[in-house]
Amino acid sequence: MVFLKLGQGVCLVGGDLNEAINEGVRQGYIEGNLRCSIVSDPLKRVNTNDNTPAVIHLSMVAGDKLEIMVAPKGFGSENMSAIKMFTPSATEDHIVDFVCDTVKLAGSNPCPPIVVGVGIGGDFELCAYLAKKALCRDISKPNEDDFYKALEQKMLTRINQLDVGVQGFGGDTTALAVNILEHATHIAGLPVAVNIGCHVTRHKTVTL
Repeated sequence: MVFLKLGQGVCLVGGDLNEAINEGVRQGYIEGNLRCSIVSDPLKRVNTNDNTPAVIHLSMVAGDKLEIMVAPKGFGSENMSAIKMFTPSATEDHIVDFVCDTVKLAGSNPCPPIVVGVGIGGDFELCAYLAKKALCRDISKPNEDDFYKALEQKMLTRINQLDVGVQGFGGDTTALAVNILEHATHIAGLPVAVNIGCHVTRHKTVTL
């Protein structure tokens, strides 16, 4: 996963940005002797042998800098993702129940203790993006909005009462954090997505 924030004042020269990103991924995985896990087609299942192509998300922002965040993520946790298109009548408890049920169903598969990314709002695709991006927030930094900060804590408390525990052996530490990202949405909908990260939940940001 590569998240880019491209300043409107930046001029990129000397090649294609997507090609440059994939070349960086290629070098990182081959020279770093890391596991290559990407297949070129979802049904033909032929390994690309260099972990390309990367999943790239590009946002245009004000300024003259390029921010690059790289977040390698395996599918042991990714396969435990879920999305639900609630109606606006859904309550806070309905949402908390959905997040907790998703974690309970995941059990030991994502190698707990986990980090739980929750996207609320947007549409079907944006909601899932928000959940994924939420995983990249430092778990030591709670939500800046007091309402969502309290909701994160409520979800975390409920999740840690599920008795899944470290590696699924039980206990009160199933999740290290719940991170929520929210976005404006349509009056007729209330999409909620859950994306789970294993205990490492790696990500690195560099600004050029």
